[in-house]
Amino acid sequence: MSDVIVGRTRGGSEWTPAFVVDLNQKTCIGCGRCFKVCPRDVFDLVEREEDELDEDLDEDQMMVMSIKDAMDCIGCGACFRVCPKGCHTHQAMPV
Repeated sequence: MSDVIVGRTRGGSEWTPAFVVDLNQKTCIGCGRCFKVCPRDVFDLVEREEDELDEDLDEDQMMVMSIKDAMDCIGCGACFRVCPKGCHTHQAMPV
């Protein structure tokens, strides 16, 4: 088993960050909650791929989130906690 990055909370408890590795744009509703809560510049709002568009959707629903810079993720998990659709996949990273 490989070692993973482990931090400590202010109180001294161990904490393992889980970094964003994927975002499911098929389930994303483009609400922007993850973008707003992210303390780094990890996400971006982009147009949904044309092949994923539903003819019944209006203009507002054509936008979805994407991962802009996964390497800037600090592993806090805030995006996952605020996402109403559970679009984000996180993973602990080896040292």
